[in-house]
Amino acid sequence: MKRKVTKAIFPVAGMGTRFLPATKSVPKEIMTLVDRPLIQYAIDEARAAGIKEFIFVTARGKSALEDYFDSAPLLEAELRKKGKTDLLDTLKATNMDSGAIAYIRQQKALGLGHAVWCARRLISNEPFAVILPDDVIAAETPCLQQMVEAYQETGGNMVAAMEVPQEKAGAYGILDVKEDMGQMVSVGGMVEKPNADEAPSNLAVIGRYILTPSVMQNINKMKQGAGGEIQLTDAIAAQIGTEEGVYGFRFRGQRFDCGSKAGFLQATVAFGLARDELRDEFSQYLEEMAALKNAAQ
Repeated sequence: MKRKVTKAIFPVAGMGTRFLPATKSVPKEIMTLVDRPLIQYAIDEARAAGIKEFIFVTARGKSALEDYFDSAPLLEAELRKKGKTDLLDTLKATNMDSGAIAYIRQQKALGLGHAVWCARRLISNEPFAVILPDDVIAAETPCLQQMVEAYQETGGNMVAAMEVPQEKAGAYGILDVKEDMGQMVSVGGMVEKPNADEAPSNLAVIGRYILTPSVMQNINKMKQGAGGEIQLTDAIAAQIGTEEGVYGFRFRGQRFDCGSKAGFLQATVAFGLARDELRDEFSQYLEEMAALKNAAQ
């Protein structure tokens, strides 16, 4: 019987330099997409997938991120006093139960593989998920929930995958597909940021993973890989050909790269238009902007 996935690692130690000067004092993960910080989208997705223990790999300067999940008694009391029950419910949804969340420091920026490895003692001998908050996915069924359901059938190691233009393959870990089974593919190899003309496919790994404890053991043995960092991709690739195996999962949904300014703006438009209370006014504004641009041309 396959063990349930109840733990998730959130690597949030990055400095967010692409969003300076905002990230000089505000961790990138609590920058707001409409009215919720990026990390809230990740947490909500994890909860929907049945995650019970949340492990954050942080760094110096991330105290605001830790405070976000704490209760705010004075603010809650003020909202209660004013009868703002809707806002009170919204606020309470951000609180985490005592003991459900843990913070681990990554002392040196040695890559995603190293960040995951920092949480090894809290993972022990269990399967676990990894969620990169920069990758925000709009989906009817949350992406990690889709993966957990598929994992119950396959076991092993699973990475979320999506097709990308061939010329952009160099920005991703790319799958070498052994067998294509539709939504699921069996992985015969993984290449981190290949040259576009050398990429084995256009199926890219994005920031959702379900991994076995063996991956932690692989990281423990590893040396620095591409870019001088300890690559998670390399540790997962070491499981190819083992009994556990590696699978790519074509998730249903739209992924936004909120680690880039353009991606963050695109996500803001998409999530803004998805909100009933914003849609009419916001879409009218966008139409007016498009009309002005066309008139100028």
